[in-house]
Amino acid sequence: MEKQHLIDKTAETLRPFETNNIIETLQHLTVNQVFANPVILILIIVIFFYGVVRRSKTVLLSLFSLICIAVIIRFAMPTPGDTLSFQSLMPFVGGGLLVGGVVIYFSLIKSD
Repeated sequence: MEKQHLIDKTAETLRPFETNNIIETLQHLTVNQVFANPVILILIIVIFFYGVVRRSKTVLLSLFSLICIAVIIRFAMPTPGDTLSFQSLMPFVGGGLLVGGVVIYFSLIKSD
């Protein structure tokens, strides 16, 4: 009886982490909500300082890419009711090319 009660309690505790709930939450998340979360901010700061202290181009470029992609998606993707148009696609393409160009330049072309 005790084992079944523990299993039921664990299942009820983990229910918010079901795939459907996570996808629903991510669809309605905004960049302001993500970057206002103190856990995300602390994680970004820790990764940034780790990259600076270790002088790791890979860590810093990865962090730069993830932040830029989040901002590009926020401003380039249409709202759930709208359709994807050419006007909203151009900032996404331009931003992607810019981020890709920066990453390629610093990782392949520029030497230390």
